[in-house]
Amino acid sequence: MPHLKELAQDSAKRSQVIDDACHVLDLEVADKSGLSGLAIKAGYKVVQGVKPGFVRQAVDDLLDDFLDALDPIYQEAISAGKRPGEYLKSRCGQVADSLLSITDRRAENAQRAAVRSMYDKLRPTAKKHVEAAAPRLADLLEKHAPAS
Repeated sequence: MPHLKELAQDSAKRSQVIDDACHVLDLEVADKSGLSGLAIKAGYKVVQGVKPGFVRQAVDDLLDDFLDALDPIYQEAISAGKRPGEYLKSRCGQVADSLLSITDRRAENAQRAAVRSMYDKLRPTAKKHVEAAAPRLADLLEKHAPAS
């Protein structure tokens, strides 16, 4: 079974994955409500305003690390004969921890103070938001790396 990162090495496929991941991110941010939702939406606007295409570039920069982090869950699903997306949803806490460990490392080294500051403000509630994104992440996984 190929690894997830291998499935996104073709430039056209990678571009599709990045487009879809950005769309998922936009939908997740749009769905947020309440005070924390306002903070997330404000933070996202700050990040989008860093420079045109910044979010897409960030997704591209994180993609390989994210795929490496998700690959063990994907491989477990395939080995167990389960749909990868459903398996991912059942492991949403593990997925959130894996993905956030990557963004935590990246944020420590962020060159833009506004990005780092916004990340630090939003990080305390990030796990619940990543877990809430599991259904859309699962759909993204199913679309681009379904079980054969």
